[in-house]
Amino acid sequence: MSLLPKVFTIPASSALRRWFAARAPKSDSATLNLRNVYIFFSREGMLYAVLLIITFIAGINYGNNLVLGLCFYLVSVWLISFHVTFAHISGLKVQLIEVTMAEAGAPVWVTLQLISESRQPRRQLLFSFEQADGQANSKIDKKASKKIKNSIITQESILVTRLQGEQVIRLPVQTHSRGQLILPRLTIKTVYPLGIMRAWSYVYFARSAWVYPKPEVFDWQAQYAVASQEDLPTGGQTRQGQDDFERLDNYIEGESLARVSWGHVARGQGMFTKHFADPVGHEQTLDYADMPAAHHEQKLAQLAYGVVTLGELGVPFNMRLAGDVPSAATMGEGNGFAQACLLRLAKAP
Repeated sequence: MSLLPKVFTIPASSALRRWFAARAPKSDSATLNLRNVYIFFSREGMLYAVLLIITFIAGINYGNNLVLGLCFYLVSVWLISFHVTFAHISGLKVQLIEVTMAEAGAPVWVTLQLISESRQPRRQLLFSFEQADGQANSKIDKKASKKIKNSIITQESILVTRLQGEQVIRLPVQTHSRGQLILPRLTIKTVYPLGIMRAWSYVYFARSAWVYPKPEVFDWQAQYAVASQEDLPTGGQTRQGQDDFERLDNYIEGESLARVSWGHVARGQGMFTKHFADPVGHEQTLDYADMPAAHHEQKLAQLAYGVVTLGELGVPFNMRLAGDVPSAATMGEGNGFAQACLLRLAKAP
């Protein structure tokens, strides 16, 4: 018998979600109106409704006009609150401006523009993206899951206390895996002015976000050390070992003392300057086939690490994915080119 509620609750919730989605088609610009704004008693408003019923029954049962007058007064307050709360959210325009790209596990930031054409300011509007189902661990008990859910709502929601004209807000959407991320529905709600009624609306955006793999560290300098050693100058002493420097040159006055080989000074061999192996100045090629990992997703994660590192260093590089023609690879540098490469990794099959 205990399994019956679980069996019938899921389809009902799914049908309700489809009904909400049908009333608000996907769009990057939405206007809240009669079709997609909903209103009902808030949690405190339910107690208010109980009070209305009690006063009405008491006034009828005892024939007390004073109690009935109080009941009608409370009903009028409820009707005014119903109208004001609904009108407070109706007519609001929401436009999607920008969706950032992020690594798996990091939040994607969504920039929204709020437009209110009402003469009166709108107050106490709460904006939040719905969390994806199944984020909480099934092994966590209900109380712990509820605490986690409440903390997530606190961190990933914005309360606009006063809105008049236009305002821009940014909301995070948590990511979990690489690839295309369909934005969850945006929830807008308010209980202004008395907290008796709660009005809310859902906005479904058509634009999606892209999530690139979380960079996985690998020894990319050793991977491409051969290309760097081919361009070594003929002068100087070349040395490899635990000190991991490329060559020694005679010390020139004015050079940093931090690069002096003090081991040679201690042995009385003179002062030499260490020159470390540095890929800067050499064009690099990040090739999918050269990644040391065995699995596809790990190779993409290592490519992401190479892209981020070379992009920060400003080293010219190109990236080859599986199936790319070597002659078609384009060379680039800087953060802009690195972002384009990360987008390719996010869209990789």
